[in-house]
Amino acid sequence: MRLGRTTLQDSYARIEGGEVWLVGMHVAPYEYASGFGSFEPERKRKLLLHRHQIDEIAGRVGQQSLTLVPLALYLKDGRVKVEIALARGRRLYDKRHAIAARDTAREVAREIKDAARR
Repeated sequence: MRLGRTTLQDSYARIEGGEVWLVGMHVAPYEYASGFGSFEPERKRKLLLHRHQIDEIAGRVGQQSLTLVPLALYLKDGRVKVEIALARGRRLYDKRHAIAARDTAREVAREIKDAARR
């Protein structure tokens, strides 16, 4: 993690059994470590929060249909910190709009690239 070889893409946090777990974060194995076992790059990782913080987050996630999303990783006093946020998922019509916008942007980029070749 100190080398910055982590990926937060497609990761999320989940509350299970009164604990907060980070799921789907990829951490590349340290290449200079001699192995004493296999390393799982995408295993669940426990996040340390205070009980009142976990209770508050669990209440908001349960009532408002929100999800926990990690935004950033940083080092502070030798520990890795994860900045998390509560986010609302996209509605179905928002997804359709995002897909259409992405497709048109891709077509425009393709046309520009083809015009530059000629």
